[in-house]
Amino acid sequence: MRVGFLMFDDLEELDMVGPWEVWTMAAHVKPEIECVTVAPSDAPVRCAKGLRVLPDHSMADCPPLDVLVVPGGQGTRREVNNPDLLAWIAKASETCTWVTSVCTGSMLLAAAGPARGKRITTHWRAVDLVRGRGEAGAVLDDVRYVRDGNVVTSAGVSAGIDMALWLIGEIWEPAFARQIQRNMEYDPAPPHQGAV
Repeated sequence: MRVGFLMFDDLEELDMVGPWEVWTMAAHVKPEIECVTVAPSDAPVRCAKGLRVLPDHSMADCPPLDVLVVPGGQGTRREVNNPDLLAWIAKASETCTWVTSVCTGSMLLAAAGPARGKRITTHWRAVDLVRGRGEAGAVLDDVRYVRDGNVVTSAGVSAGIDMALWLIGEIWEPAFARQIQRNMEYDPAPPHQGAV
């Protein structure tokens, strides 16, 4: 099973790295999982907060994927008008069992076609932006992730971790997802919740 993480300049780091952590933790237990990064070219990608990442593949030489993960971030505002990137998402999605996104990555999925007319979600700050494009069937707010067919979209940033864990449980079993969650020591308990 090959999981591809699309990258582009100004993507939100945790949108990609959160699901990457989930999937690569799962790959330690299930070696049939291969995680790869894909970008428009072989050049380093500069993320929103300055992290630079080298892609494993360019869009031109990316092998077929079983799962696609599309992050969000400020770069989506530019990339939603990039016909080459949208065409690649549409083509890559054809072979995928699952097509997923984090944050405004759902806007790219809707523009490219896989999420067009479907129920999706995004970061709470971007709900009106994504709704305003009119490409999704519905843009849900106040949910961590939503599935519509083989498309799974999640809200912003850390919600991608929840989405990836849910998908691991869906593909294998919830007990395996709980094992990965424990291995990550992912047990959300925000430290300042009591101050609300």
